[in-house]
Amino acid sequence: MEQIVQLNSKANLSEHFLLGEFTRSKYPEVYNIPSHEAIANLKRLCVWLEVLRERVGHAIVINSGYRSPQLNKKVGGAPTSNHLTGCAADIRTSGFKQAIEYAAILIAYATESDQEFDELLIEKNRYGAVWLHFAVRAKENRRKILFINA
Repeated sequence: MEQIVQLNSKANLSEHFLLGEFTRSKYPEVYNIPSHEAIANLKRLCVWLEVLRERVGHAIVINSGYRSPQLNKKVGGAPTSNHLTGCAADIRTSGFKQAIEYAAILIAYATESDQEFDELLIEKNRYGAVWLHFAVRAKENRRKILFINA
């Protein structure tokens, strides 16, 4: 199957994050190019991720960011996922301890900056992988915090 070209994958969303980090997938045949609105949402999200990166003192790795409806369906994402609008990122962690550290930093930043986030989920899949799902919307943030053990 022919791979779909990713346009502007090297475009900066912020000082340390590139658009390509938020649009790559293991399904290169699936169209996954965000709209201008989704890119604006990713930039808003990156403000928080830059704070996280600065406070942990090293780069953080994005497992999943923006997902087109086709990609979201292919990966089994929720039909109302914040990934569909570019408002969410799944951040790789080395386990629960690091996920909790990252979560504490983001919650502290929300308090310090008097800003809200939509979702902060520490997730574990059936293979034992742990990651932090973090989402920020332009409005109507719910400050939803959960542990999810799939």
